[in-house]
Amino acid sequence: MPWRTEPREPYAVWLSEVMLQQTRVASVVPYYERFLRRFPDVRSLAEASLDEVLSAWSGLGYYRRARALHEAAKLIVVQFGGAVPRDPAALLSLPGVGPYTAAAIGSIAFGVPAAVVDGNVSRVMARLFALQGPVQARPMREAIERHADQLLDRSEPGRFNEAMMDLGALVCTPRSPICLVCPLQPHCQAFREGIQAQLPVSAPRRASPRVECTSLVAWHDERVLLARRRAKGLFGGLWEPLTWPVGATQVKRSAAARAIGTRRWVDCGLIEHVLTHRVLVVRVVATQAAERAELSSEQLPEGYEQAAWCEELDIRERGVSSLARRVIERAKGPT
Repeated sequence: MPWRTEPREPYAVWLSEVMLQQTRVASVVPYYERFLRRFPDVRSLAEASLDEVLSAWSGLGYYRRARALHEAAKLIVVQFGGAVPRDPAALLSLPGVGPYTAAAIGSIAFGVPAAVVDGNVSRVMARLFALQGPVQARPMREAIERHADQLLDRSEPGRFNEAMMDLGALVCTPRSPICLVCPLQPHCQAFREGIQAQLPVSAPRRASPRVECTSLVAWHDERVLLARRRAKGLFGGLWEPLTWPVGATQVKRSAAARAIGTRRWVDCGLIEHVLTHRVLVVRVVATQAAERAELSSEQLPEGYEQAAWCEELDIRERGVSSLARRVIERAKGPT
């Protein structure tokens, strides 16, 4: 892993921990390397525009992480002289840094004796101590955190935490754990009882709701109309084709469609985009605009703050989600 260098660089540790939230290592590595080349330290990140940061993050998902990272970098420059703080309370004061991330940064970068409990460590603890409650339940989480803290090697907390996470990722895996090579096997209560495959217990997952919407991809002289979402909410701060939580008929009657004088409409079909807690079902509608009108905030759908006509190079330089890229690709070249 490229962030596991010696000595550990606190900025690199912080960046990697934020990127690894709810994201697989294999997906993070190329983004981490590109992001670090573009923003090699806290000051360069703080001085960048939000568009630059979101553009570098584009495709990694969970964009609130990028917005929080950017805000935290600016705070670090102002309040801590550009150095990532080692004090746990100071870390917790940063946007996007919760107890888990603060413990990871503190232990790995600064040797703070704090146990890190992610999904991999939770699984190891549940099996090691045969904890049979649902891992999402608060009593179970507290028991796991208590056991992890008791086992922590306080002389090398960072190495210990990384070792526990690696053990869960590579040996004590969700399915078919490799117990025969596990260094904790002689102490594992679940292994002794033969129940390691049944642990940890997970609560039943609810089916994700399907949310239908319509995206309007308007073209004029090889430029496409994009709008920027307000900072809060889904895809906050990102640019995308105008999207409404309604059908295509209502979109055709919208103030934005009237302003740009849309001509022939082309139904480009549906795109399904899976998020953590919902599935977006996007009807893509393309059109050639009669004019490259400048839209006022009153003409935009709710949730957007500004709009602009963008060339392809300009799109790459803005923060655009992977869903928006799919929508634009689907709608290219209507006649």
